[in-house]
Amino acid sequence: MSQASFQDYLLRPFVLKHSSWANVRSKFARDRYGLFALGLVFIFFLIALAAWTGLAGSHWQELLNEEGYGPVSRDFWFGANFNGQDIFARCIFSTKTAFEVGFVVAFFSTCIGVVLGGLAGFYQGKWVDQVIIWSYGCFDAIPFYLFVAAIALTLKDSLFGMHLAMIATLWTPTCKVLRAQVMKLRAFEFVEAAYALGASDRRVLFRHILPNTIPIILVEFTLSFVTAIKTEAVLSFLGLGIKDGVSWGLMLAEASSEIQAGYLNNFIAASSFMFVLVMAFNQFADALQEALDPQAGAR
Repeated sequence: MSQASFQDYLLRPFVLKHSSWANVRSKFARDRYGLFALGLVFIFFLIALAAWTGLAGSHWQELLNEEGYGPVSRDFWFGANFNGQDIFARCIFSTKTAFEVGFVVAFFSTCIGVVLGGLAGFYQGKWVDQVIIWSYGCFDAIPFYLFVAAIALTLKDSLFGMHLAMIATLWTPTCKVLRAQVMKLRAFEFVEAAYALGASDRRVLFRHILPNTIPIILVEFTLSFVTAIKTEAVLSFLGLGIKDGVSWGLMLAEASSEIQAGYLNNFIAASSFMFVLVMAFNQFADALQEALDPQAGAR
């Protein structure tokens, strides 16, 4: 085979990738539920952005109602909690917390999973692959929430203890999926062509194979984002999560005592915000996965 033909082999995966993105956009645009979910996620992102910039939710910790509990009113759209704090402002600021935790945890856990999964799949059957398989096998053998809670409790004095706890465990699903995909791509002809042109293992893996797994990485990132939000709520409810701030988990922990007194505003507001965002992200992830499936249109 001539050098020009080898170069055509090298370019082929990327040409297919660009044409595939057009097909993905077309399929996703036809998914009404996916578009609606994406719209909800974008609205929540704007809410988080407003909290980041101080345009909304900045008075979440101020004691605005001297009488404590307060009903829904013009001043308190969702009422006031036991301490007289504005529940609506706390929900707004908790949206910022959810996006911060979700992005940080999803980004780092996905990066770790991609690198380790790529190495395991590329060096299938070798000691690198065996060590990585043994590592995520050990993590999977421990109940997820118990393991995360144990790490968070151990690192409770650390500012990022909760983040580290989730990152240390959420990389395994991405690693397993990427390992299988890299093993599949490893046998393609464009990899042989790259080696024939003198490419090193590192260049083949990071320049030619991993870029072709971007659709899978996007789906895994979205799923990790959702898991991080839910896990943060559980940890904060148990007192192992957010310390210097507020989150929906902390609001639910406050509501556990307020419900006994017959005040449901805190519980309804926090659980509704978290439910809508998590459901929107789940629906968006499903729609994205369906759009990225090359066989979906043939079914």
